[in-house]
Amino acid sequence: MKNKNKMKISYSRLGILFLGAAILAGSCKKVLQENPHTVFTVDYFKTPDGIQNGVNALYSGMRFYYGNMDGTIAFNSGTDEATLGDQGYNSSTESSYGDYSINSANGHNSGIWSNSFPNINLANAVVQFAPGIAALDPIAKDTIIAQARFLRGLYYFNLVQQFGAVPLDLGAGILAFNESAFQGFNRLPTADLFVKDYQVIIADFSFAAQKLRDQRPTTAFRLSKSAALHMLAKAYLFRGYSAAKVATDFDSAYKVAMNLISNQSQYGTSLLPDYGDVFKEGNEYNSEILYAVERIPGDQNDNEVLNPTSFDPKTNIEGNMWTANYQNNYDIPRGSGKFPCDRVVKYMRPLRQLVPTPYVYNIAFIDKFNDSRYDNTFRTVWTATNNNCSALAGINSGDTCYFLAPYKGYGDSLRALGTKKYAIINPDSFYVLKSSKIQLFPSIKKYDDNKRTGVSDYSGRPTSVCRLGETYLLAAEAAIEAGHAGDALPLITTLRTRAAYRAGIPDLSTRQTMIMMRNAGTPEAPDWRAITTADMTQNFIMEERTRELFGENVRWPDLACRGLLVSRVQAYNPLGGSSVKATNALRPVPQTQLDAITDPDKIKYQNPGY
Repeated sequence: MKNKNKMKISYSRLGILFLGAAILAGSCKKVLQENPHTVFTVDYFKTPDGIQNGVNALYSGMRFYYGNMDGTIAFNSGTDEATLGDQGYNSSTESSYGDYSINSANGHNSGIWSNSFPNINLANAVVQFAPGIAALDPIAKDTIIAQARFLRGLYYFNLVQQFGAVPLDLGAGILAFNESAFQGFNRLPTADLFVKDYQVIIADFSFAAQKLRDQRPTTAFRLSKSAALHMLAKAYLFRGYSAAKVATDFDSAYKVAMNLISNQSQYGTSLLPDYGDVFKEGNEYNSEILYAVERIPGDQNDNEVLNPTSFDPKTNIEGNMWTANYQNNYDIPRGSGKFPCDRVVKYMRPLRQLVPTPYVYNIAFIDKFNDSRYDNTFRTVWTATNNNCSALAGINSGDTCYFLAPYKGYGDSLRALGTKKYAIINPDSFYVLKSSKIQLFPSIKKYDDNKRTGVSDYSGRPTSVCRLGETYLLAAEAAIEAGHAGDALPLITTLRTRAAYRAGIPDLSTRQTMIMMRNAGTPEAPDWRAITTADMTQNFIMEERTRELFGENVRWPDLACRGLLVSRVQAYNPLGGSSVKATNALRPVPQTQLDAITDPDKIKYQNPGY
């Protein structure tokens, strides 16, 4: 726990120094006007403690991206998978992401941008000063530099996915630490810079894959080679789809991903037999999750959160954002306006910002019985937490009160029995565009956190950034794009065999027989059939990514970086489909950035269409 605790301390101590070197000169001046208790100079980076605290702060800075509101909205909203919940419409900031009216003043957008460059500059400092610290032995130096380069590569990779070309020169030279306020903006020419961005990202991940330890600690998400190999494969794959592509990118992505898949014992990784265990509370440090952004349950100081119920920039509230309004009445007789389900910790805070689109449960998860990933991803049953509906409906505390049926026919058949006291809600009622009448929808339960003190508190659980299940998907997709789709088949079959696992059903053949019996009378659920090489297409991979990775902060880049944003949003997202356009594959450069530069011709730095 000591390393985790240092994150907050080191970020505060170094903040005055490295924020002063941020690319946003306007924001820097505000920071510099504060009255710090202690001021550190650049010489602090030349000491073992200083350089280690710099690395700790880089880990901490990832909280601006993963689990918080800015990152969760940017990674998920307005895709084929996610649209706005009724509370999302109450905020122009969230709504503009969902309906593609986003502009340069969007707060979530500027939050991601402005919090990335100070950390990139800090990474530059670590890489620059670590080699000269005589008190560190060569292995320690390599480990520190490798962590800094991985994290710098990830900060840049996330920025490039969202904004396209971004500056490598923050005012002191390419990848050089800058300790002075800078009011320029080294973004032109963007086409050339975009190529260089990917070169730096791949070089940083490559270095990390060579120099990081083979395995991460079993109880901490300190970086290891597995995370670096995963992100390197992803960077090659995304570059292969881009204007910066190199002819060997898809082959490289496949080779790197297969290195990790084929040498799991070396890297200390493995697929868990039960998909439901991957995000099981209390099992966060399992062998499938390669790297996650850590928080500490109940520790406000170390989590860098001022108020446990706030939306502070580093607050982990992703689970709450995907949670439906279960504190309502849905066709259950009750008296005095009282509902059977209270707002409780076990069901998370119902912020209802993000909602699965009909594509998710009608197409990607058309098979909800054979594929256990549906039940292990979504909450579809709520039980009563009080006796408010006991007299009129016969629903007592602990009884089922709401059930989201997997198919319309299934729900209709249950309703026709006339014996069910609870509300049965069919998929055609899960999502109604711009309507607050139906606020109950399949809610993500991957991020449940029962260690919170209050229902409105933030989560202290880690937020996964990369896991081995996705590595299989990256390798399969790279094989398809490289022209040897046959190599993708066993990779996808491995994931789908794992997906068919259900506790108490020991082997695949038995599971299939029992599941077919369970499916009797449900024609909407297809048979769980064997897939072939002919199924190995990009479209299949995109659907499989939904089944495997739903809600794991990858979907918007998945679409934008593959050139699929417009087609899939138009096909599957009723809200965003009417307004999305090709230029939306990049977010707008924040207005705060443009206002901070001295060049009066600011529009030339903006992305097209904004």
